[in-house]
Amino acid sequence: MAPMDSDTLVAKKGEWLLPCSYHFYERPPVIVSGSGTKLRDSEGREYTDFFAGVSVMSCGHCNPAIIEPVIEQIRTLQHTTSIYLTEPVVRLAERLAGFLPGTLSKSFFCNSGSEAVEGAMLLARVATGRPGFIALEGSLHGRTWLTAAATGIPMWRTDPFLDGAPVRFARDAGDVLRILAERGDETAALLVEPIQGNAGVRPLPAGFFDEVLPALRKAGALLVADEVQTGFARTGRNFAIERWGVAPDILAGAKALGNGFPIGFFSTTAEIAARFTRPSASTLGGNPVSATAALAVLDFIEKEGLAARAETLGALLRGRLAEIAASFGGGESAPLGTPRGLGLMLGLPVRGTADIPAPRMTDLILEGMKDLGWLIGKNGLDRDVLAFQPPLIITKEEIDAMTRDLARVVTAVSQGVSVS
Repeated sequence: MAPMDSDTLVAKKGEWLLPCSYHFYERPPVIVSGSGTKLRDSEGREYTDFFAGVSVMSCGHCNPAIIEPVIEQIRTLQHTTSIYLTEPVVRLAERLAGFLPGTLSKSFFCNSGSEAVEGAMLLARVATGRPGFIALEGSLHGRTWLTAAATGIPMWRTDPFLDGAPVRFARDAGDVLRILAERGDETAALLVEPIQGNAGVRPLPAGFFDEVLPALRKAGALLVADEVQTGFARTGRNFAIERWGVAPDILAGAKALGNGFPIGFFSTTAEIAARFTRPSASTLGGNPVSATAALAVLDFIEKEGLAARAETLGALLRGRLAEIAASFGGGESAPLGTPRGLGLMLGLPVRGTADIPAPRMTDLILEGMKDLGWLIGKNGLDRDVLAFQPPLIITKEEIDAMTRDLARVVTAVSQGVSVS
């Protein structure tokens, strides 16, 4: 069967899918294949992927080191559900414990990041006997009711009945301390993304936990780290929270662990895990196929030294982005701000020009880069931050070539001309 062209697919999408699902680009390509850092569309054009499906494809597209063990597992045993005993999920839990920070060692597997964070929040409630949570403004924790209620980005708070949820939002560490002082006895946990990806790649301040962590301990509340985007070498560490020298009580993850295969998890200490004894299950969580993929991912991350690679190439990419921003003269009138983030999770704020608002300029840059064969992302509260979260196997040569074209595209867009 021949692949559909873009116009046909957009029309069919409008006919058969809910309108809440959007895509990038005015002229979206139809992606049909991928290998390593490359993707190809239905017309044969090749793109270098600098977004990795929002930090999912950290080991690259269709990586043989991952898909070959998965194919063999599919031939052997595809599914049984979690009520039966299989080897891959137990091996994965043991292997994952070696990657986790602090004394986290016990895990529960599910299907997605939303489910993982929801499970982490349930565990915090069970462990503390308390209903409430503190979340940070700018957070995005998921699509389930409770995780959406803990999401501090207005555009993602889709459910119109979230206001009654037991979640309080904090702007900064001082706000967290105030809420704990007022409602510490009803707070189960503080939820944090070490780097708020969807808010525009905003890392927590360096000293954020200096007072917050002792206050949490005093109140008997837990720390939950949402590492759905930041986990598995993305930031130059196995998990981003390690950058702050902190070990959470519960950690939730997904995305890169499966490298395209659906899997999520939440992990905790043996002491906290011992309090979660009431029955729970996940029909597809940790099934043999996803668990086999995850084991191969962990092996590949370790064998290829992807954390160190993200650290080195992230510094290179950040430097290149800073040079591009500075080339426009700096200051508030410049079209680009200062890059931010850690490792290969970087954001470049777009300020726009007198004639082009920042969100529109962001879209024009994405479109221009796509036309030159580069796929980058966007995020931010106003959707005005360029996001660079490529596969961790990206090369220096690809970074150099992408940033050269980025400088050309930003120049052309800011001048209102087409890229030549």
